[in-house]
Amino acid sequence: MNESVLLSWDDNPRDPPARPPRAGMRRGASPKSRPDDATLIALSVVEPEVFAAIFDRHATEIHRYAARRLGDGVAEDVVGETFLVAFRRRERYDQAYPDARPWLYGIATNMISRHRQAEVRFYRALARTGVDPVIESPADDVIARVSAAGQRRGIAAALARLSASDRNTLLLVVWAELSYDEAASALRIPIGTVRSRLNRARRKMREALDGGRLTQSTEESDHA
Repeated sequence: MNESVLLSWDDNPRDPPARPPRAGMRRGASPKSRPDDATLIALSVVEPEVFAAIFDRHATEIHRYAARRLGDGVAEDVVGETFLVAFRRRERYDQAYPDARPWLYGIATNMISRHRQAEVRFYRALARTGVDPVIESPADDVIARVSAAGQRRGIAAALARLSASDRNTLLLVVWAELSYDEAASALRIPIGTVRSRLNRARRKMREALDGGRLTQSTEESDHA
């Protein structure tokens, strides 16, 4: 897991290290043993059925990201909309990017933005109950750490209070595990804007969590 996790509140973060092979890469497989995303997307322009390979590689990951933000039911719609838009725009894909993840996450983020009120309601419900209806992946280090620390409600409440732009940027880096360059590409903003949004979002999240711990500590003292 890179350094950009919700429990790492570094106000001057460095770019996270390069990540290991991701969706679609078989363990032990050489990168040269299969076509990259850019190659498949280019081929799908003349052979549309080839685009199914892009869906197979990335749909599960996009669904998990959308479900974290909206709940499982709406996530299904987001995934469908994301890949439909991607398919329609495949001729305009920038072949300089062999990995389609930032492109797909950018589309998914736009789809999620259409459900902004539903997302805020989802976080507020989680903040009240502490019960996440989304089935968690064993590899989801962020949520596992938050749960272990007993901070899930505080995280959800703080996320609900962030602006949409700051929340999008934070969660692309934290939950989607995009690098800062990739997040900038996904959102079509300068990398400097990614950094400033992350600094602001992390500061607000830290302040919210620190305030929650202080309140909890006070309440415990009052009941002692």
